[in-house]
Amino acid sequence: MEFTLTKDTEKKLIMSMQRYVSENFETEIGNLQATLFLQFCMTEIGPAIYNRAITDAQTFIQERAQDLENSCFATESDYWSKQDKQKGSLRSGRIRN
Repeated sequence: MEFTLTKDTEKKLIMSMQRYVSENFETEIGNLQATLFLQFCMTEIGPAIYNRAITDAQTFIQERAQDLENSCFATESDYWSKQDKQKGSLRSGRIRN
């Protein structure tokens, strides 16, 4: 699978890489060097990051799907049991003479 970036994202990443190299290695790299290194990272490292993101997303969705019964469960045929409880509480709340 080929990974592509928008021109704007690619430009920001190249500038970030140039700054990182400048601040951490006290040397300058040009646009061509940064572009080639970014392409290497996208080809070599990108798939591992992508696969991990897909695995994390699958785990997240599976956990939510397993929890659907707990979070979205509605009690069925509960009308009469609620009515009986209300009548019982009304009866026990009466004052007897």
